[in-house]
Amino acid sequence: MERKLKESDIQAAICDYLSLKGYLFSRTNNSPIYDKTRGAFRALPKHTRRGWPDICLLHRGTFYAIEVKSASGKQSPEQTQLETEVVLSGGKYIVARSIDDIQSAGL
Repeated sequence: MERKLKESDIQAAICDYLSLKGYLFSRTNNSPIYDKTRGAFRALPKHTRRGWPDICLLHRGTFYAIEVKSASGKQSPEQTQLETEVVLSGGKYIVARSIDDIQSAGL
């Protein structure tokens, strides 16, 4: 039986690949963190957008927003809205389920 990769595994592999290639990128963690003492999730910091991509990359003057998903993962409404905004602003948006998707985008 084939093991299904978690998004965190895919993201780590993509970041390792981008690092080996020498790209200028950053991984973003914008998930709210659960605060056990309050019994609630902490609010995201001010100006942190919901739907922001997992990885932001700048290559040859082009901004790439990379959203990492598992084989069955789907974009949230906020992620699809951000995809539209990135493309309208002249950037590239990639939904990456593997390193192959990154390479197919020319990276």
